[in-house]
Amino acid sequence: MKEQDEPYKLFQSWFLEAKNSEEKEPTAMSLATVDDIGQPSVRMVLLKGVDLGGFVFYTNLGSPKVQDIEKNPRVALCLHWKSLDKQIRIAGQSVPVSPEEADAYFVSRPLQSQIGAWASRQSEAMPHRLELEKRVAQFGLKFLGKDVPRPAFWSGFRVVPKRIEFWHQKPYRLHDRFRFDLDDQGNWQKTWLYP
Repeated sequence: MKEQDEPYKLFQSWFLEAKNSEEKEPTAMSLATVDDIGQPSVRMVLLKGVDLGGFVFYTNLGSPKVQDIEKNPRVALCLHWKSLDKQIRIAGQSVPVSPEEADAYFVSRPLQSQIGAWASRQSEAMPHRLELEKRVAQFGLKFLGKDVPRPAFWSGFRVVPKRIEFWHQKPYRLHDRFRFDLDDQGNWQKTWLYP
């Protein structure tokens, strides 16, 4: 099977290009969720893993995105790399990563990011910036000279795709655009789309 006929191989090829060409954060992707009244919400998260099981990101489990996912696990992702004129859209189901996978990723994070996970009450109101800085100092002291354990309220999700769409900008808006849909037998079906 040719690379362009297998979505994970093609994703890896484009992702490698992005890592070599994007100045800032090639792993940045938008994550769209829907709340219990049907209100969509989108925010940026970082792609921290990809394999044949799906696309992985990590977050505070008390965040609004997780509240949405708990009510409706169907989500969408979008990665856009301006330097490449390429975009990939992914639609699928989000499932929690295993505790072992979350632990392994947490240990790989810089110490300050580990402390930050403990200090932040993600998306909650705070009186002023100093409150966050105090919490960072508090947890920095608590874990001084120790391994920082992963908080029970912090983990990850894997988006298991049902659809992956590739878009490559071309002159005069005659872009290359094609979609892979997963059929009931677990095979990817490729469809070319008008731009």
